[in-house]
Amino acid sequence: MDRSALVKFFGFPATLVHGDPLVLDRWFWLKARLPKTKNGERLLDVGCGTGAFSIGAALRGYRALGLSWDKRNQLVARERAAYSKTLSTEFEVLDIRELDRRVDLVDFDVVICLETIEHVMEDLKLMRAIARCLKPGGRLLLTTPYLLYRAISPGDMGPFSTVEDGWHVRRGYSRVMLEELCEHSGLKVERISYCSGYLSQKVAAVMRRLSATNAMLAWALILPLRVLPPLLDPIITGLLGWPHYSICLEAYKPREFSERSN
Repeated sequence: MDRSALVKFFGFPATLVHGDPLVLDRWFWLKARLPKTKNGERLLDVGCGTGAFSIGAALRGYRALGLSWDKRNQLVARERAAYSKTLSTEFEVLDIRELDRRVDLVDFDVVICLETIEHVMEDLKLMRAIARCLKPGGRLLLTTPYLLYRAISPGDMGPFSTVEDGWHVRRGYSRVMLEELCEHSGLKVERISYCSGYLSQKVAAVMRRLSATNAMLAWALILPLRVLPPLLDPIITGLLGWPHYSICLEAYKPREFSERSN
């Protein structure tokens, strides 16, 4: 099936149900932290994949630039942006491990980096590069697997890659680990939260098992179940004390004040 067929007919919402069920959770988390705007704030999506979050941000009024090393994904992202009628979205092929070399990517109001940093060996280098891309007063919105998640499928238990081959190079992050990265990157932690609870994880587990037999059938069978996590997950996850799959960071780049302001 055409990777953008659903987007062609249903627009942006289809980008959120095209694959991994956990994508929708990340969008709800992100959307709550991206207020609609008419000021055209600049947003950088580091590790944008096929562009769902870049497109979603553009629909909320941001001028979004998505970065990914994968040329095929970027072609799909541009196609989906066109179907979603987001004229303020651009995509560029760039290995984000080399983000620090792009001195022109500066003064962004917001940087988003969702489920990406766990793929990069030199995570501090990436975090410092992200901080440089932000203007003073800018914000970073980041999600990554939570160190204490319960494995959705056997691969989540490792072994994790010792080279950057596209898979996770570490299990995940704790609150202290994210605070540590921010401290050494000149960023201040505003808030740490979590997303993708018990129901989302169980739906994802079923989809992964079924996909081993037939990916299209798995998608079709799981589709009706996708409505349940947004409605019930906060209650059920809390009652069970179940760890979320992702830990979520909101961080701030301090503004610069001159001596005259004192």
